Amino acid sequence: MTQSAYWQRIATKAKQEQRPFFSLAPMEAVTGSVFRRVVMKAAAPDVFYTEFTNALSITHPKAKFTTRGRLYIDPTEQPKPIVQLWGNDGGDFTKAAQEVQRLGYEAIDLNMGCPDMAVIKNHSGSDLIRHFDRAQAVIDGARQSDLPVTVKTRLGFDDLNEYETWIPFLLKQQVPVLTVHVRTRAEMSKVPAHYELIDNLVQMRDTLAPETLLQINGDVADYQAGVKLAAEHPGVDGVMIGRGIFTNPYAFEKDPQPHSTHELLGLLRYQLDLYDQFVAMGIQGHFAPLQRFFKIYVRGMRHAAEIRNDLMQTQTTDDVRKILDQIEQDN
Repeated sequence: MTQSAYWQRIATKAKQEQRPFFSLAPMEAVTGSVFRRVVMKAAAPDVFYTEFTNALSITHPKAKFTTRGRLYIDPTEQPKPIVQLWGNDGGDFTKAAQEVQRLGYEAIDLNMGCPDMAVIKNHSGSDLIRHFDRAQAVIDGARQSDLPVTVKTRLGFDDLNEYETWIPFLLKQQVPVLTVHVRTRAEMSKVPAHYELIDNLVQMRDTLAPETLLQINGDVADYQAGVKLAAEHPGVDGVMIGRGIFTNPYAFEKDPQPHSTHELLGLLRYQLDLYDQFVAMGIQGHFAPLQRFFKIYVRGMRHAAEIRNDLMQTQTTDDVRKILDQIEQDN
């Protein structure tokens, strides 16, 4: 199960360049097609993921229409994103896997680490850490298509020591890639990531599933930090960046450059244009989630708090553009 042409291509390119492969973490209401294309324009990672998508909803007669925006891939997106699915029923994953393959996806990732209480109450996400049998059914169900199936998880649910049984269980599934956010569900992002355990994870991988690629997630700010982390922990194949993108939209730049206010606002304008195109296609879109991105672009500017406050009062993309025009005029 480990061998995958899709992942082999990514890993080989990174190894040739003597670096880990990089990915943008799947994030709810963040990593849709619009923002993926923004990051692609700024500085693209090797791998993109979609937002979390409920496996059941993909083929449910009523709910499947709500997934249209989540699953949309623009023709310009290269590489195509990996679809990340969550849920708890193997049968749902079988149907979902076959449908996303029909839609043109090339790889599937299973969410076994989401700490959100609504997801946990649904016996999904990080709740699967407490239910190996259900996790097994989800993996087996997702494998009922021709697409490679990978897993993203955390070290444990409540107890850090849970990784000693949970991670070996996942490695024995011989997945092409295992992504580990090196915190527990209970820790959320409130404590530093447990980098001290990475070498243990590498050793487990080397023993139980030497062909599985190990990707680390948690507290990695940018490309340079990721390269350093991989160098300090030989055996790490990939690095996933999540919240770092909210500090720096150019987080995946191999050679960091200074970026002017004009450049940053140009990137925001690009996102506004893409958002308008997305909505014009008749795909469900809400303005409120767009507002969470504003802080990315104004961080570090003079009067940043005041500008952000003004942006948060806007109700349309044209309102935003008027404020941007004013900022650039003042600069």
